[in-house]
Amino acid sequence: MSNKLKIAVQKSGRLNEDTMKLLKECGLDIQKKKNQLKISVENFDAEILFLRDDDIPEYVQDGVADIGFVGENVAIESNKILQIVERLGYGKCRLSIAIQKKKKKWTIKN
Repeated sequence: MSNKLKIAVQKSGRLNEDTMKLLKECGLDIQKKKNQLKISVENFDAEILFLRDDDIPEYVQDGVADIGFVGENVAIESNKILQIVERLGYGKCRLSIAIQKKKKKWTIKN
């Protein structure tokens, strides 16, 4: 059984770049080649798992990953048993509402 710390990170998308930058600023020597889904950290007993953002909460809940970096909205919407340890201050979510062009006008009443 491996005692390596398993860190789940988005394999692509808005959070990947900032998360990888944060991990490197923490001193982790990460050498990722294109399309790798799992890499070992060179100078620390850890592995980085590159996953779809929607899969990260389940990997953490099931113990496959020890920690995951994911948008708070994804964590909440997953309905998994998780603890948000820290809000990192990067990555933003936008809510958009779309309707058909020829629909009747809607009035918002206060």
